[in-house]
Amino acid sequence: ANLADRDVRQRDLVPPDKLARCHAVVIGVGSVGRQVALQLAATGVPAMTLYDPDSVGVENLAPQGFWETDVGDPKVDAVANVCHQVLPRLELHARRERFRKSAVKGWPADRDHAVFCCVDTIAARRLVWDAVRGAAHFFADGRMAAEVVRVLASGSPAADAAYPATLFAAGEAFAGSCTAKSTIYSGSVAAGLMVGQLTRWLRGLPVVPDQTLNLLAAELTVADPAP
Repeated sequence: ANLADRDVRQRDLVPPDKLARCHAVVIGVGSVGRQVALQLAATGVPAMTLYDPDSVGVENLAPQGFWETDVGDPKVDAVANVCHQVLPRLELHARRERFRKSAVKGWPADRDHAVFCCVDTIAARRLVWDAVRGAAHFFADGRMAAEVVRVLASGSPAADAAYPATLFAAGEAFAGSCTAKSTIYSGSVAAGLMVGQLTRWLRGLPVVPDQTLNLLAAELTVADPAP
């Protein structure tokens, strides 16, 4: 097989030259973040950094897709192992730690940084946003509560005034139950919507700033962009 053709069916949708400049940063590799990382690896992103301080628990197997042999291992290592099997040449850094504001200083200067925020509290989202908005070229935040997923995205984080308005305490009600009720299909859908926004950005298309999909009700709601 000619591995140079691994992306031949997506090239019209995911420009190889733009993708080749990307450094993906996945913060939190649980229900949504693990799926984001695997989709990015399959897509062919050349560099990726993962952040998560947690280890795999038995309760993570069904909703997050970890393997039974992963139980007790750091989540970032388990995800990194699969990503490397998907794309062996991937430049991958697994950080078993919480994301810190100082982390952006170590990001490569010659890359376009695409940040995927997959954490489960508003406080953590606010910390991530404050740290990355000046350095990130693309930003996506995935939120999930049972069978409702919300994806917020920005193609110009440094100038974005809409996303910060979602970082208020009332948002906790949306995110709070995600650890109690969670499924692999909801996480996969959220991840797909996030990676889909990245490909829109790579193609120079407008990024959809706010969309909510209720799988139970089969309803997609897209918020109007800020004027």
